[in-house]
Amino acid sequence: QVQLVESGGGLVHPGGSLRLSCAASGPIHSINHMGWYRQAPGKERELVADITSGDNCNYADSVKGRFTISRDNAENTVYLQMNSLKPEDTAVYYCRADGRVYDFPIRYFENWGQGTLVTISS
Repeated sequence: QVQLVESGGGLVHPGGSLRLSCAASGPIHSINHMGWYRQAPGKERELVADITSGDNCNYADSVKGRFTISRDNAENTVYLQMNSLKPEDTAVYYCRADGRVYDFPIRYFENWGQGTLVTISS
């Protein structure tokens, strides 16, 4: 089974920075998209950023210029560097990945991590 494990959340003052990491493990043949979503209390889960295997990136308007997504394909890991953090960035951040596993016939996966809490407060 493919598993995603996030790390790097915590409490930061406004204007501060955090770096989230998400490592995928299991019988992974290839990963297409890796991305970060977040869910604030009382709100729906929303896309923060995602990145394809070809390093094409997509960002929510609210984080453009402040967050940077990157990935290490050899380690099946995705990162989210978050700078100039604001109280409205407070949320549980979830990693998501989709791709193909080693199996016959071909089998694809789409998995989510357990989430990591990011709190921005003075």
